[in-house]
Amino acid sequence: MKTGLHVPPIVGTPPAAGGAVWRGRWDDEAATEAFARRLATCPAIAHATLTLQGDLGAGKTTFVRLLLRALGVRGRIKSPTYAVVEPHSAIDCPLMPPGEPLAIWHFDFYRFTDPREWEDAGFRELFASPGLKLVEWPERAADCMPPVDAELHIEPDPMLTDPEHDDARVVRLTAFTAAGQRLVGALSA
Repeated sequence: MKTGLHVPPIVGTPPAAGGAVWRGRWDDEAATEAFARRLATCPAIAHATLTLQGDLGAGKTTFVRLLLRALGVRGRIKSPTYAVVEPHSAIDCPLMPPGEPLAIWHFDFYRFTDPREWEDAGFRELFASPGLKLVEWPERAADCMPPVDAELHIEPDPMLTDPEHDDARVVRLTAFTAAGQRLVGALSA
């Protein structure tokens, strides 16, 4: 797989915007939470499409849970592994005007196999609507997905040798659009 690009490419997703890439490391869940909180302060996140790359167990769903909490989602946050999509609403999101909730959709295309599902499930309409879209396993729906703003790649730190402390992750956020560049900028500030 080429760095920063989906294989196969997401329909219409351009190469990285101006080389805007943030690289970092999460030593533990507290570092992951701090990263999520920084992203949650950037107004561009409210209407972004963010894909999440990484093997099973890399921490994609953990990151989503922490980001949703930072945005103000209350209640149980379930993984969409079997449902394909889980809708969420952040009632008191500071990025939104008072009283206006932030709509969030968390997709997991791990079990996505039939492009007809895309239309039947109404995914085209969900991606066209305002709000945040977080997408795990986007390559499984690459021929259907609209362009994405940024890709978050998460992988275990290959330098770790202590199995009792294997929480560390190497992380890369690659921007593909102006909104993605603003997200990278929020992390670099």
